[in-house]
Amino acid sequence: MLPAASAHRPPAPGLERLAELVDRFAGGDVEITLRREGEPDGVPPVVGLAAYRIVQEALTNVLRHSGARHAAVSVVRGDGRLMVEVVDDGLSATPPAGSGFGLVGMRERASAAGGTIDYGTVPGGGFRVRAELPARGGDGGERP
Repeated sequence: MLPAASAHRPPAPGLERLAELVDRFAGGDVEITLRREGEPDGVPPVVGLAAYRIVQEALTNVLRHSGARHAAVSVVRGDGRLMVEVVDDGLSATPPAGSGFGLVGMRERASAAGGTIDYGTVPGGGFRVRAELPARGGDGGERP
């Protein structure tokens, strides 16, 4: 039996709440766009949560460290994979080692969900975070 406090906890955020997340970060000095391609239905909850948290941390880094004016969030599902990418046009510098745990945390989340992540500077300026996560259900097949 679940403790009373746990019984009323809302479900963990996932892909269905990305627009709400982006809206919370938008409206300041950084213009943020969200592009989605493919249906999010059937993505395992652990993958949806990992994608949400990776976008959340990447946007936090954009606002705190980049000096960017624009950021683009893309979520594309296809071929059994979920690609999540956040690109900004800010300072073209990798955060210094030991400056925080954001990038490490994103890597751990991607790995825990069975995926990979890479990040780095963008030629001409900016920074990119790109995660590739499995979008298949536990049965090994793509869900409709």
